[in-house]
Amino acid sequence: MSPERKEKGQGLLEYALIITFVAIIVIVGLALLGPAVGNMFSNIIPLI
Repeated sequence: MSPERKEKGQGLLEYALIITFVAIIVIVGLALLGPAVGNMFSNIIPLI
């Protein structure tokens, strides 16, 4: 395997890890803040 191809694969792996890390952060954030945001919208809707 050529060194260029190995580095390209390493770059793709790094991008995949970053995307996975960001996705986990978003999912945890939504799980923690989801009910609070839902309640906030429920309180705003009757005012409209």
